[in-house]
Amino acid sequence: MKRSLQLLATGALSVSALSLAAHAQGQGGFSGPDNLRVATVAEALELADDTHVKIQGQIVRSLGDEKYEFTDGSATIVVEIDDDDWGGLEATPDMQVEITGEIDEERSGNELDADTIRQL
Repeated sequence: MKRSLQLLATGALSVSALSLAAHAQGQGGFSGPDNLRVATVAEALELADDTHVKIQGQIVRSLGDEKYEFTDGSATIVVEIDDDDWGGLEATPDMQVEITGEIDEERSGNELDADTIRQL
């Protein structure tokens, strides 16, 4: 009986150690090219609702309520960037950034709901 309890305890500790080791490595994911092509802002303004897109350019100014004016020289679009999507990036109007997200069709025209933003 004592031997069975020792084996059970040893097995439980082994499972716990493996679980902690996997957790310590963090959440993984794919790191590599995606299938999104870079669209111009003018093209993004014509895309259908919920289309995933990637745009490159500059954030011109804040419009308040997590919305920003974005341009690449071809046109401007309103981009919604949630506070938790910035990832520590502090963008300026002269900084080139890449934003991926999905098109939101609004009454006033298409907007982009950002998923990620990174400096180029």
